[in-house]
Amino acid sequence: MKKQSDKEPLIINEINVRSVDRSRKDIATWRSALTAAESVYYPNRTRLYDLYDDIMLDGHLSGVITKKINAVLNKELTFEVSGRRVQKMDALIDSLPFREVVHTIIETLLWGISALEFVPGDSLSLQKIPRKHIKPEKGIIAFEQNGVDGIPYCNRENIWVMGCDDDLGLLLKCAPYCLYKRGGLADWAQFIELFGQPVRVIKYDSYDDQTRAELRRILDESGSSLSMMIPRQADFEIKDGKQANSDGGLQSSFIKALNDEISVTVLGNTETTNSSKSAGYAQSKIHQEQQFEITRADMAYTAAMLNSPAFHAILRSYGYPVDGGRFIFAKDMNVAHLHTRIAIDKELSDVIDIPVSYWHDTYGIPEN
Repeated sequence: MKKQSDKEPLIINEINVRSVDRSRKDIATWRSALTAAESVYYPNRTRLYDLYDDIMLDGHLSGVITKKINAVLNKELTFEVSGRRVQKMDALIDSLPFREVVHTIIETLLWGISALEFVPGDSLSLQKIPRKHIKPEKGIIAFEQNGVDGIPYCNRENIWVMGCDDDLGLLLKCAPYCLYKRGGLADWAQFIELFGQPVRVIKYDSYDDQTRAELRRILDESGSSLSMMIPRQADFEIKDGKQANSDGGLQSSFIKALNDEISVTVLGNTETTNSSKSAGYAQSKIHQEQQFEITRADMAYTAAMLNSPAFHAILRSYGYPVDGGRFIFAKDMNVAHLHTRIAIDKELSDVIDIPVSYWHDTYGIPEN
């Protein structure tokens, strides 16, 4: 990579970054944003990505996404050439910029596309390009988030755009659940406000204005609970719906169902995040194995991206020795699975010759 003085200005300094649209959003907003993003002639993801930013305020969604990303970030990663670990790359792998690269790779699965701009220098340094400015169908980084003019990135050595052009990410599926959940929480809050405290009903004679004024004063000075004043001659009845939903269980089960859908969408299961009444050891074990498979897929995707020619070329421009090498995740051992497998392998070893490399690869035994 050439020195900054010999290159064009950084793209991140050329674009006009706008604030996230925090206006009220509902299912109609999601539908219209999806339609705009999937437009054949004038695709625009701006509104959809504003929606993604907004639903990321959901605590459950943020939690399962963090769990998904950390499952990859916390795995041991090494760089090997011809099966031997390159110690010089360990400092790079442990650095914050490299962890940011891995973080962004996993985020690409959620958002559909990501882009990093690497700052020329002596060590790895990068800037995230706002996704609303990435126009993959035109191959440009737009100056304005809704604009069609921008800077082509295909031939820029220090720009790495990840993801498929037509992929809108897992957050597309999570968005309706988060929006319904937001409305459900609002309904639950209203239910608590109305029926969380006793309703005070005072009746008065319609012709007695003095008593009416005195009762109003008493109600105002005796707390903020819901209170009503009606003429004694009037017929009054509260239809509170508490016979079928006396404790707010309807709202609670609705929100739990939405959280479960979010967990399944992001992690592939529910029991590793929340426990259910029917949860047991066998069910939790199955769900854990399902999540392990998804984590393995995320690790394979991350390794493929790290070993792509584009990223190797970027690292090579910083002077890192990447020629002929690969980033490799350490094997994540499932002890229960290996306990069963080694019993089978020991019996097979009495029948056929098993290469030494098999034992090293299967059980993570380092070679001398």
